[in-house]
Amino acid sequence: MVWILLTIASAFFLGIYEVVKKHALRDNAVWLVLLYGTVSSALLFLPLVFLSHQGLIAKDALAYVPAISLREHLYVLLKTLIVLTSWIFSYFSLKHLPLTIASPIRATAPVWTLLGALVLYAERLTSLQWVGLVVTFTFFYLFSTAGRREGISFRNNKWVWFAVLGTLFGSASALFDKFLIRSVDRMAVQAWFSIYQVVLLAPVVFILRRSMRNPLPLLWRWSIPMIGLFLVVADFLYFYALDFEDSLISVVSIVRRSSVIVSFFFGALLFRERNIGRKALFLAGILIGIIVLMLG
Repeated sequence: MVWILLTIASAFFLGIYEVVKKHALRDNAVWLVLLYGTVSSALLFLPLVFLSHQGLIAKDALAYVPAISLREHLYVLLKTLIVLTSWIFSYFSLKHLPLTIASPIRATAPVWTLLGALVLYAERLTSLQWVGLVVTFTFFYLFSTAGRREGISFRNNKWVWFAVLGTLFGSASALFDKFLIRSVDRMAVQAWFSIYQVVLLAPVVFILRRSMRNPLPLLWRWSIPMIGLFLVVADFLYFYALDFEDSLISVVSIVRRSSVIVSFFFGALLFRERNIGRKALFLAGILIGIIVLMLG
């Protein structure tokens, strides 16, 4: 089952992506880290777009980026807007919250995606899925008690709400992907999505930085360009796994969400965060709820 191995690899790189983001954001200018992280992604795809357009990459090659229509470009542009909104909230929350709190909040994304599917696609929950929802939300509430031990109120802390909003917009992107990947070539989506990030973000960052009285300077770290690199690898493996005819989206979703285990482990190891045992127990409950949800 090659697609399962690809999904496991994608989950690993997605977890490392969260870790390098946390490393890059510590005491750093969020907007500049976000911009330069997206620039590193775009720089990986610009040569592929050019070489594909010149016919120097074979059409059956994995790196080939086909030409797409104006309508398809607009679809990708819409996806970019949604994802950038998610990232803005997520980056600010990750800077101000421990990784072992921010990552489990992001792990609840499949729940919000499913709830969105109930509204947009008129899907209905099975009995097992209701059990998964109850288990997930129960352990999510218990997880909030671990945050209170560190002085972080899930009700009153704005960075927690930023994490939740980032997760909600991420779920909206996943719902849109269900339509997008069936309409546009996956390599074209990933390539132009990476390029449009910079096109949309650069003027916003320039205006915001110019309007700030005392903007934080950028502390350059090796982890900043690694943000884009690890995300590109994780997404490439994910979309490649979905290209296999026998791949099961439910299994892919569960395995890929296990990336939180990687980021949680490194958050505990590298950043020496507190209450790890208690958080790990509640995180396990959240993951069990999501697995039950997907199996349903």
